[in-house]
Amino acid sequence: MENKVAKTAVVHGKVQGVWFRASTQQRAAELGVVGWVRNLPDGTVALHAEGTEQAVAALLDWCQTGPPQAIVNQVVSQTTEPLQAKLFEILK
Repeated sequence: MENKVAKTAVVHGKVQGVWFRASTQQRAAELGVVGWVRNLPDGTVALHAEGTEQAVAALLDWCQTGPPQAIVNQVVSQTTEPLQAKLFEILK
């Protein structure tokens, strides 16, 4: 069984008000990734993703483009400790 990894990321650009969080949640579910996504006050979107290395990498790769209306300028990610999440949530 492949090792689980956890990453946090902040997505910069036009990423609020364009269905970024809901689209990220849907993509995470398709990939079998758990964690959370939320808007930050500075206009960015933050996320925490846990799953296989391949699945988490695929989600972060998807975040480089995001949903059709998004304009992503940068995704900054780092490895973090797993939260043992059970699903992928949209946080307020």
